[in-house]
Amino acid sequence: MNVFRLLGDISHLSAIIILLLKIWKSRSCAGISGKSQILFAIVFTTRYLDLFTDFISLYNTSMKVVYMASSYATVWMIYNKFKATYDGNHDTFRVEFLIVPTVILAFLVNHDFMPLEILWTFSIYLESVAILPQLFMVSKTGEAETITSHYLFALGIYRTLYLFNWIWRYQLEGFFDLIVIVAGLVQTVLYCDFFYLYITKVLKGKKLSLPA
Repeated sequence: MNVFRLLGDISHLSAIIILLLKIWKSRSCAGISGKSQILFAIVFTTRYLDLFTDFISLYNTSMKVVYMASSYATVWMIYNKFKATYDGNHDTFRVEFLIVPTVILAFLVNHDFMPLEILWTFSIYLESVAILPQLFMVSKTGEAETITSHYLFALGIYRTLYLFNWIWRYQLEGFFDLIVIVAGLVQTVLYCDFFYLYITKVLKGKKLSLPA
């Protein structure tokens, strides 16, 4: 554990809380991509199967449970509880274009050709692109609510902080995981344009809009 990982986890939790509160308090999931949330649920499910086999720490186990439970709760609210408010007409990204390549890549490039390791690797690859349906939806509609922008910004900060976490671990521990670092870089790059718009618009009280 180091300060970058801790702050990254706090940012990730903040993003989850922001999203859940947004949906629950407004009684609406308008502007939220159900497809991205399904992808995140798949990510956490395939990554944390070791929850049943390995115990690292109470903190580690608690975070895994929170991430899995919150992802399924979000999907349930979008496709069940507040289904009438879900804008499926704009949530049209073809997720098979993300899932199929990441499955193939996980089989080809991994640390160990074992079921749990392949699933873990798949989750890393998939997480790096899981936000694309949400960004595509924002781009298609041309704008995003302020609270949705806060959610996306918190997620982007989480990934950026985790890059610093890997750099820190390499410097102090000599630990280096190329798969995680490359996937993290890809994910951070996807947020770069959004970061610029967030800082120049949302933080100045303007509504965020993206070119269609």
